[in-house]
Amino acid sequence: MITIVYESLFGNTRLIAETIADGIREQHMPVSVVPVAKAAALPECDVLVVGAPTHAHSLSSPASRTEAERWALNPSRHLALESGSLTTGVREWIELPPAARHGYVAFDTRVDMPRIFTGAASSAIGKRLKKHGLREVLAAESFLVDKDSRLLPDQHDRALRWGREIAATARALTGPSTRVHT
Repeated sequence: MITIVYESLFGNTRLIAETIADGIREQHMPVSVVPVAKAAALPECDVLVVGAPTHAHSLSSPASRTEAERWALNPSRHLALESGSLTTGVREWIELPPAARHGYVAFDTRVDMPRIFTGAASSAIGKRLKKHGLREVLAAESFLVDKDSRLLPDQHDRALRWGREIAATARALTGPSTRVHT
């Protein structure tokens, strides 16, 4: 079983998480997609996939989520907050050691600029999960948004392909018994 836990403020990270799950399902692997606000007591999974938006080079914080709320209140930005997005983030959730038999995969959404300027939430996710004793089973990915916080057009296809790759990695780690029969 693959579990995807995500944090999303404006919907981009949720869309990427859902698309990654579609790619995993295409490979007949079981997957669940859980917003971080509902991920308090997850059962152990085989591979844990964790994603979050990049804020100030890292994971969101209460202060950066408040700033996102201000952005959403500005009608010229055309942004809407996801339900429950201000209650908790991956930064807080990850402090409770998540369980995954074989390891984790991290992803983020960030502005389409060189990573040296934006940072990547996936790096912070990886560091925190490694502190809990989990191992990275596939290199992290960043999915890009424009300056107006809109996903770039090719990111959906990238997420779908990456979901397939996650499924193949999970299958190699867990064996064929995790296959979903359709």
